[in-house]
Amino acid sequence: MKLVWSPDTASKAYVETIKSGRGLTKSSSVAEMLSAMAGGWNAKLIVEAWYNGGEIATSVGLAVSATHSGGRHVCIVPDKRTSLTYINSMQNLDVQIPEIIIGEVEDVIGQLNGIDFLVVDSRRKDFLKVLRLAKLSHLGAVLVLKNACNKGNDVSRFRWSEVVGKSRRVVRSVILPVGNGLEIAYVGSIWGGNRNNNNAEGSRKITSRRWIRRFDLQSGEEHVFRG
Repeated sequence: MKLVWSPDTASKAYVETIKSGRGLTKSSSVAEMLSAMAGGWNAKLIVEAWYNGGEIATSVGLAVSATHSGGRHVCIVPDKRTSLTYINSMQNLDVQIPEIIIGEVEDVIGQLNGIDFLVVDSRRKDFLKVLRLAKLSHLGAVLVLKNACNKGNDVSRFRWSEVVGKSRRVVRSVILPVGNGLEIAYVGSIWGGNRNNNNAEGSRKITSRRWIRRFDLQSGEEHVFRG
């Protein structure tokens, strides 16, 4: 099994985000895109690692998509002060305030199993830690790094293959010139051979083949296929 795209849900989330996001035009393009993506993939656990002082528009879009996918929307913040700032920014908007989890990533990420849509702001000093510790859905997941054009916090040395682990593969990744840059990766489901240790022959077949990556220099897309 894997994530299944629903264009109808994506369209509804996109349109409603436009209506809900009036007055948030500074980051509306990012919010609309991510809302459509989370809604289209019917994400059931949407997790956002928010940056204190960051744009609230993305949260609006994710909140809208959660209502259409019937998913759980969670926002991770480091402390109570950041939580209050976030709530104050969201409470006057016509959207559902997400579930807020307060604490260091190492302490809170274990509460979130089966993440299938993860948005992390690269301006967080711990953004790499969030990506590495996230417990993704076995059906696959979409990972988004906001403000990817930020030159600080090791973004320039960032590679998806280094954060998703050996049991996962990056099916496709792309950098989009939206907002201050969006770096998006689609992580595939856990391979059947990895989940079924009794199928030794199947496991040998999987591990004996190698993964080949090619980069499209014009679009910035990374294509991964099995050789």
